Amino acid sequence: MKKLILPIIASIMLSSFTIHHVNKPKAVVVWQPSHQTDTGVDFSEAKTCNGIVEAAMAGKPKLKEYKVWSLDQPNLHHPNMGSNTIIEHTSAIIDGKISGYAYELQESNKKKPDVFIAVHNNGGTKRHAIWGFIHDGDPYEADNKALAARLIAAVSSVTDLENRGVQLDSTTSRNNYTCKSTGKKAFYSLDEHVNTAKYRVLLEIGDNGVSKAFLENPANQKKMGEAIKAELAKWLAEKNLN
Repeated sequence: MKKLILPIIASIMLSSFTIHHVNKPKAVVVWQPSHQTDTGVDFSEAKTCNGIVEAAMAGKPKLKEYKVWSLDQPNLHHPNMGSNTIIEHTSAIIDGKISGYAYELQESNKKKPDVFIAVHNNGGTKRHAIWGFIHDGDPYEADNKALAARLIAAVSSVTDLENRGVQLDSTTSRNNYTCKSTGKKAFYSLDEHVNTAKYRVLLEIGDNGVSKAFLENPANQKKMGEAIKAELAKWLAEKNLN
């Protein structure tokens, strides 16, 4: 009898291990909530964006996912503020210190991510809307555009945010950070020379003026985060990344 039971137990244990192994998430996802506390009036973009990201990470399904955030980190310059499109705030080294953005990208690259999703709030647009941004001239521009389009559509479908579509980071023509491959204006965190993730998108959710109350509402943050996560999971499955 013992001889019969032992192989059965071994078979069950092996099956359990195999199922666990097969279901283990394959893709590595990195979330980058804004660390900016200096945008808007009486408003913390860092707080609202972190709320959205935390909701996404807590939502189902659970992925192999990490958050990178420079807020209040010591020995950095611009850890709680700064533009993603200004050299001084991103790639510059000041008094021997790297920037908050550079710190976040270093931490992200250590995780060897497949997907990188930055979450920000827009400002000065006078639009209660959502935008997606991708890197101009990127080898995976088409894939990034498709992913960004799906994520902003998902958020728009569960809120009253207007879907403003996907834009190239060069189209903002803001400030002085440029991609060394194209020479065009760019978002530092989406630049393939800085960010090693294959798929990289940046979401601008709402406007810190007209959308202020909406963005600060925890229920809205939760709803948006969960919508982003659900659509991301579908996209990953379709790409055979999960």
